[in-house]
Amino acid sequence: MNNPPQLLPTMQDGEAPGLRYRIQGELVPVLHVWLDGSMPVYFEHHVVLWKDPPLQIGMRGKGGFKRMLAGLPVFQTEARGPGEIAFSRDDAGHVFPLHLPAGTSVLVREHQYLAASGNLDYTYQRIKGFANMMVGNSGFFIDQFTAGQQEGVLWLHGYGNVFEKTLAPGEQIDVEPGGWIYRDGSVQMEQTVYGLRTGIFGGQGNIVWNRFTGPGKVGIQSMYVHYPTEE
Repeated sequence: MNNPPQLLPTMQDGEAPGLRYRIQGELVPVLHVWLDGSMPVYFEHHVVLWKDPPLQIGMRGKGGFKRMLAGLPVFQTEARGPGEIAFSRDDAGHVFPLHLPAGTSVLVREHQYLAASGNLDYTYQRIKGFANMMVGNSGFFIDQFTAGQQEGVLWLHGYGNVFEKTLAPGEQIDVEPGGWIYRDGSVQMEQTVYGLRTGIFGGQGNIVWNRFTGPGKVGIQSMYVHYPTEE
């Protein structure tokens, strides 16, 4: 491979409309976000580490978003400034930003987004079969974030370290099903199964891959953690 996946930086500062941010820490990183009052951020409620007292927290949308994580409810909530708020996933890993230009989208494995600027549209879909091949589950969710008329920023948490591969049109890469964390909306994904018919597997084993086809970017995490979820 002439252009293998590249390791993303572990500490970053940046800004987007209505906010600025800083990512600090190597083992369990923390995302600090300063809101000027014109742009909220939204997130799963349990990832907040601390906040300024004047900063307001509430449900996002009508009733917010609700899913289950290991049998417990997860609500999608929103913070409005001005003020500062900090987020952490309570797991060793890698926190990093994705800046989405207007009109672009990204798809993310469930429960791995840390926070998103309020101008990003959000939806999700359930994917069946992939998790079933790995951990005996019926599937998992994929979150989709889309920037409308303005740039937005999305912060993700990857387990272990995160690498990024930029695929040219028609270029492909096979990733272990637990290894990918995000892909551009322009990147196609399909499941590929290779049978192992010799040696110690005795014809009973299979190797499952997710095959990604460009153009666009794919994020790969070096460690995989799966929490049982349900609608």
